[in-house]
Amino acid sequence: MSGVLAVLEQRDGVLHKMALEALAAAQQIGAALNLPVFTAVLGGGAEALTGYKIDKIHVLEHELLKDYTPDGYTIALKQLIAAHHPTFVLFPHTYQVRDFAPKLATALGRVLVSDVISHRIEDGKTVMVRQLFQGKINADIRFEGEPPYFASIQAGAFRADTLVAGTAPIDKFAVDLKPDQIRTKPLELFRESARAVDLTAADIIVSVGRGIKEADNIPIVQKLAEAFGGELAASRPICDNGWLPMERQVGSSGQTVAPKMYVAVGISGAIQHLVGMKGSKTIVAINKDPEAPIFEVADYGIVGDLFEVVPALIEALKK
Repeated sequence: MSGVLAVLEQRDGVLHKMALEALAAAQQIGAALNLPVFTAVLGGGAEALTGYKIDKIHVLEHELLKDYTPDGYTIALKQLIAAHHPTFVLFPHTYQVRDFAPKLATALGRVLVSDVISHRIEDGKTVMVRQLFQGKINADIRFEGEPPYFASIQAGAFRADTLVAGTAPIDKFAVDLKPDQIRTKPLELFRESARAVDLTAADIIVSVGRGIKEADNIPIVQKLAEAFGGELAASRPICDNGWLPMERQVGSSGQTVAPKMYVAVGISGAIQHLVGMKGSKTIVAINKDPEAPIFEVADYGIVGDLFEVVPALIEALKK
């Protein structure tokens, strides 16, 4: 059966925050090509998907899948793919996916197109778009040969709030897996040090760039963020200078965000920054240079001196 299969990551029964973004990509590709959409979950978390328009949720069950191993996940998904013959297999581009998805694709004689930011349909065929050289170049990738075609979806590239609601039946898929097939022993999971600020959870972000001129002026933009009820963020030069902590950096070497509104204050719009915030639902740019690249992606633009515009905005918001 042809279709789009989204393999969704979970941990302790809770779906990864990027899982729904991969599902959104699957729904959009499925709708464009008139293909059914399926999901695969190894372990728990399937119940959280039953409210979306999915033709079937496949839950892969086995004692050896309770802890992640690349061998276990690869063998299990190979069996599911062999049973259902999907046209596309999509993943969220997480650390775990980077570990096992290339192995899975190679085991089936295929390649994995990683970090996809968008897609389009040309002559009935899907073109995947990914970025090269830290976002300086967009590359169009067309699949050749027989499916399945594998791709991982970049964080923020597809919005979870675009998901189509519906109902989804759960199918339990029994996996044939033996202990001697698992060559690695799961150890304690790596955990990043906790961030004081998780920008990915913010609905509104006000981000400051080089146009602020000096560290002493940052409180001006901080007040705007507070007036909006949002989080303060920054482009890389601000964090490199130590004016704000690195955890507030947005961009290819910082956090990738997709808030409901992103306000860029004094940010020119270097591609490395755009990579981190292009998934924002609404983008507002404030810059005195009318030719600044940030205006090319902005939904609303204000050409003016931020030291005049920002206080006026704060005053308006207070009213």
